[in-house]
Amino acid sequence: MTRKQAGEYKTKHPPDQQTSAAIVEAIKEKIKNNELSCAHAEAIARDTATTLAEVGINLDLLEMRIGKCQLGLFGYNPTSKAVEPADIVSPELTAAIHSALSEERLPCAAAWTIAASLGIPRMAVAGACETMKIKIKPCQLGAF
Repeated sequence: MTRKQAGEYKTKHPPDQQTSAAIVEAIKEKIKNNELSCAHAEAIARDTATTLAEVGINLDLLEMRIGKCQLGLFGYNPTSKAVEPADIVSPELTAAIHSALSEERLPCAAAWTIAASLGIPRMAVAGACETMKIKIKPCQLGAF
């Protein structure tokens, strides 16, 4: 959700949705200026043996923002977006992206998997998607 929707993040979830004490405690240890970076969210998921989706739900319920997307798609002030289109996209990366598309979009989780399997930065996959005019969605944290 966007900055304009601040204060409404929790409305994405059922009214009886509960937070996890372990996740909330981990968030409080890492949060700065009411914002948690994607990398910190990933670490919290790993450290609490949960999913990024669960961390995202807890952030929503706490009305806290997600920043510095590891794909460079949002959370980088002042422009918000850090990813740039790639100058060249290798045939191997093109094929990997095309094979992972879902409804003509590349899921965030698939972008991470592709980056790991090809040994390239996650933002390089996002840059290739920018060049190829492919949207990355959905976000593992539920931001979009």
